[in-house]
Amino acid sequence: MESISEKVRDFLESYGLIDSKFPILIAFSGGFDSMCLLDIVSKLRNNVIAIHLNHGWRGAESDREEENCRQFCAEQQIEFYSERLPSDVKKTETAAREARYTFLKKCAEKFNSNAVLMAHNANDNAETLIYRIAKGTGTKGLCGIAPQRGIFYRPLLDVKREEIEKHCKENNLKPNCDSSNENTLYKRNLIRKEIIPQMEKINPLSIDMINSLSQNASIDNELISEYLKTLDRPYATENFINYTKALQTRLVYNLFENGGIEIDKNKILRTINFIHENKGAKSGKTLAVAQNLYIFVNCHQIELIKTCQKQDLELEIPSEGEYELGNKVFEIVKCTQKPDEFPADKDQTAYVNLSNYSGLTLRTRREGDIIKPLGASGSQKLKKYLNEKKVPQHKKSELLFLASGKEILWAPSLGISDRIKVVTNPTHMLKLVIKEN
Repeated sequence: MESISEKVRDFLESYGLIDSKFPILIAFSGGFDSMCLLDIVSKLRNNVIAIHLNHGWRGAESDREEENCRQFCAEQQIEFYSERLPSDVKKTETAAREARYTFLKKCAEKFNSNAVLMAHNANDNAETLIYRIAKGTGTKGLCGIAPQRGIFYRPLLDVKREEIEKHCKENNLKPNCDSSNENTLYKRNLIRKEIIPQMEKINPLSIDMINSLSQNASIDNELISEYLKTLDRPYATENFINYTKALQTRLVYNLFENGGIEIDKNKILRTINFIHENKGAKSGKTLAVAQNLYIFVNCHQIELIKTCQKQDLELEIPSEGEYELGNKVFEIVKCTQKPDEFPADKDQTAYVNLSNYSGLTLRTRREGDIIKPLGASGSQKLKKYLNEKKVPQHKKSELLFLASGKEILWAPSLGISDRIKVVTNPTHMLKLVIKEN
């Protein structure tokens, strides 16, 4: 049977972290788990930094824990860095978790590191699964805590808490004992202190069995993910509505997960019904699924969008040249010869005759705007034109137009006005591109 040190070494080697040149950060609360991890990793490689966030919620006890962490690192000649949690952070589990991850990411940037090790163990993973089952989850939720996600790595996920406590005792480590861990008002403490002991009366190997379930769910979800990659445009509305209910459910689940939306079976079913009810909408319909997040559906596509705030942008175009507005660059170039081939309407380029126009502006849409579509006998409201072009409602406010007063002369990617069409030779070439970051 492998020792904890061997398991950690194997983990670091598998992710290329054992010999890397950049510093390794360890989220160090000073408790049994993180002290065990720091003790092992600091003996396996150099350039290890312990980072500690003092929540300050338990007054002097929190300060003593920070000092114990600092002293341990000084004795072991390990670099130590700490900060105090801002006082305006709400005293909830969710707020504290978000603040911790913000701190860890900030430290990664500060120390130029791309690896933060966290000390979640096999018991933590089992507790997470029990919590998710109680709250409601799908098979993806049964995968539990990921061993690696982004810059965060968890080398102790295969190690049980009793092994960690044994390591600390054998190596004469003196971890902090957080008094809040005894408070069963916190759900995870309730699971650890009351629910798991009851499960172990049924099966002493409950922790192992729950983690085995997690591993099996991860394998199954890898297979599902591979299958989803073979689908052609799964969020095209026509494709989506012809899938089985099971596949539709998984696709909506993925949308929610990518948007950080809490998974709720009823919300998923409501979203699927909403998609079917609005599959023929031309401009599109939206369904609120979280604060500032909406499912958008029209006859072409399904997507998760943020709240759209109407933009009001305008820039005068007095002469040829390049102009920046928002995140786009507009270019107007003098041109006297017809191109070999005219761009398609969908392109962000157009050849036009502007000889009858001055006072040009580049701007977002406004009430009362009109356009005479190419080939049309008369003008129409821009609103109607955009609807006929099947522009999604939430994207209308993002569009920029070349205008003269209330008249739209060019709608990039949609078309030009009949009033500036080229009969003999163009006067200008127009181009609009998105700025690169």
